Amino acid sequence: MPRFRTDCIEKPFSRLFEKLGHVVGSSPEWFIIVPLLMSLAFGGGLLFLAELEDNDIENQFTPINGSSKEARLFVMKNFPINDSMFSSQRLYAEGKYAITVLSTENGDNILTESPFEEVVRINNVVTGLLVKVGQTDVGFKDLCTTVDGECVSNAIIDISENNADKIGQMNITFPTYAFRGGLIFLGSELGGVETSGNTIQKAQAIRLFYFLKNISGSNDWLREFHHVLHAEANNKKVKISHFTSLSRQEEVQKHTTDGLPFFSITYVLAILFSIISCMRLDNVRNRLWVAFVGVLSAGLAVISSFGLLLYAGVPFVITVANSPFLILGIGVDDMFIMLANWQQTDVRDSVAKRMADTYKEAAMSITITTLTNVLGFYIGLTSDFASVRVFCLYTSTAIIFCFLYNITFFGGFLALNGRREAGNRHWLTCLRIPLESPAGRSKAYALCCTGGDFDRQTGTEKEQPVNHFFKKYYGPILTKTPTKVCVIFLYLGYLAAGIYGCFLLEQGIEMKHLAADDSYVIMFYDDEKKYFSSYGPNVMVVVTEEFPYWDQCRRSELGRCMEDFNKLSFVDKDLYTSWLDSYVTFTQTTGQDVNNETVFKTNLPNFFNRVPEFGQDVNIVNGTIVASRFFVQTINIVNAAMEITMFNELRNTAEYCRAANLLVFHPMFIYLDQYTVIVSSTVQNVAVTAAVMLVISLILIPNPLCSLWVTFSIGSVITGVSGFMALWSVNLDSISMIILVVCIGFTVDFSAHISYSFVSSKQETANERAIDALFCLGYPILQGALSTIIGVLVLAGSKNHIFRTFFKIMFLVMVFGLLHGIVFIPVFLTCFSCVSNKRPDDRKTCDEESSGRSTETRQTQIYVTQNSNRWSGGTWDPDCP
Repeated sequence: MPRFRTDCIEKPFSRLFEKLGHVVGSSPEWFIIVPLLMSLAFGGGLLFLAELEDNDIENQFTPINGSSKEARLFVMKNFPINDSMFSSQRLYAEGKYAITVLSTENGDNILTESPFEEVVRINNVVTGLLVKVGQTDVGFKDLCTTVDGECVSNAIIDISENNADKIGQMNITFPTYAFRGGLIFLGSELGGVETSGNTIQKAQAIRLFYFLKNISGSNDWLREFHHVLHAEANNKKVKISHFTSLSRQEEVQKHTTDGLPFFSITYVLAILFSIISCMRLDNVRNRLWVAFVGVLSAGLAVISSFGLLLYAGVPFVITVANSPFLILGIGVDDMFIMLANWQQTDVRDSVAKRMADTYKEAAMSITITTLTNVLGFYIGLTSDFASVRVFCLYTSTAIIFCFLYNITFFGGFLALNGRREAGNRHWLTCLRIPLESPAGRSKAYALCCTGGDFDRQTGTEKEQPVNHFFKKYYGPILTKTPTKVCVIFLYLGYLAAGIYGCFLLEQGIEMKHLAADDSYVIMFYDDEKKYFSSYGPNVMVVVTEEFPYWDQCRRSELGRCMEDFNKLSFVDKDLYTSWLDSYVTFTQTTGQDVNNETVFKTNLPNFFNRVPEFGQDVNIVNGTIVASRFFVQTINIVNAAMEITMFNELRNTAEYCRAANLLVFHPMFIYLDQYTVIVSSTVQNVAVTAAVMLVISLILIPNPLCSLWVTFSIGSVITGVSGFMALWSVNLDSISMIILVVCIGFTVDFSAHISYSFVSSKQETANERAIDALFCLGYPILQGALSTIIGVLVLAGSKNHIFRTFFKIMFLVMVFGLLHGIVFIPVFLTCFSCVSNKRPDDRKTCDEESSGRSTETRQTQIYVTQNSNRWSGGTWDPDCP
């Protein structure tokens, strides 16, 4: 394989970091004090956390420039809400409202006297609620939306005349019922309905709506509604769930900081893991305190970065609460890199010299991984979702601080610990201890009161047994032919399961998942889905331009467009609402010529006086109809797949209409816009990030074979993670999208270095090269994966869906990345690589070179495989290529 120069970028930076390491080793105190003071100063920004929390669901979790937001602006401008003639189907926003769903426990008929008495009672309780506004008692009648001066009521209550005795004696038709000279739609109020013909035989649930004006006291009344209905949760006669226009926002806001207690647990676990990884039986080489400070450094990075951005006024979103767990894993990995390189320096050198040698290798490696991860997150700043942008900004800033504190604060403490080691002092007491146990001393004395041993030939610390597991046991077993066959079949099974899962992957974030598992909102959403999925949103079809409605030919063309909407499989054509059709019928009954422009316009006011709700569907400016709207009723929108189908087909039907420019809108569409961009945004972000990672890897490791396996690993891990996400009930949404982007960085770290270690190995055969690569990198890769898994493990127990989603995807990324790094790729490299069968005389292995190479040469060789490798957390063989 041809060799290329790789030091054109690395060499000057290595020299710079070498000088920095010498300075840190000479005067470590200032490099500890300054970061502590910075953390203290920047940490003051955390006081603004509560003030800058921004979990507005629409702003954070819907596309910033969604087309439905533009459609809403058009509807707002042309069809303002008429407070004196309220119509829920004509709302352009959710407004102020409260809803309660009352259902029978065993699927019994709720339209019988006993359960309906409870419905009437609950309705009376709600309409009788009073709240204090200043010194005045304000009730529902003061706040309610009205029609002709009367509060908008629920049709089923009106039909029964608020009397439970009558409900069982009535023959109620469904979904419409003739009442007071008109037809009223019951599909939104009655659920779980069974009919004979059009007559209801049984209904399992009733949904009651209470719409309020957006005035002072409305929010107080809604909160009182929640408290009262929450107290009715143990009702024996009917099951009660409820929801208000404030519920989603308040539930998200309430759980924004739920991750903080988990972070404290994670912090303790990370400390324990780091201590265990850094513990040695040697009382001088034991680095328990160094491990503790390494974790502390990551914590300071989180405090400083978050505080700085909060000082700058950057909003804090619930997705950002996931960031500290990721930063902790990255910080611990970087700490392992520093320690690994420190262990490879000559213990006989001065502390300043050892720090210079450590920084020469480790700081450059950390710089490269920081660069790749920060660039990956900066790409996320172009996302269509504000929550993703904010998450990426906080996380990328924290990664930069993590890097700075590792080479200053942690480096300074490492230098102080180096002085202790140089004096051969005990790790706990700091007292000088002998290198070997004097004659006559007990074994306990030798175990507890001696230390400081090292390899006399190389001057480095002695190897740890865990590294040799990969060389003596794991590597040889993995490279046996039967094992390879099993691994290949395992990979094919993994790939097949991943591809299968990709076809099952659902899009979008369900609104109920923004609340905690024990939230009352969950029960409401479940009841709505169970009983009220038969009838979906009543969608506006808006003519957005001037149109000659009096022209019979043009009117017929427009009618055919409306017929196309009514022919859709999820639209009930019998519930189509058209002011134009009603107006044509009206003019025909009065003997007017509707095809005459003057007559058409002159009679419109008279028609709107007779049917005032249609007056809200036509916008007339200076005698010209500049916009009008019609309504189609959707049905059987039972899941996200049907929502996508409905949303796309309605928009496509509007675009295909040649008679006029149309748009479709419903307030729900604001949240459905995510379906139009989530896949394209994910593909774009993944592709761009992968390209950036590949360019960086080519610059650092310009080996075609290595680049090929990096590309293969990215595609393979992304496929596996995406597929198993679906199998683990994780949707593709704004949260999982950005974690998929993060996964590319981890995949590169896993794959690039194991493959380059293979192609750079001094061993003769492919199997030997694989074993050699695993010996050099197996433990660091395992160590890095475990530290990151520990960093997110506690999130598995969260009652918040967002935190659990973060854990699930990061767990999949780590497990599949680890599988590729130490199982799949080593096997594939032995099967699909061209390796010379002749071993040159001057070719030496890791072990052969360890005894005869100078310290400087050894350090130069180490860097080849450590370049940009954040997983090099373990103890390396000094001469791993």
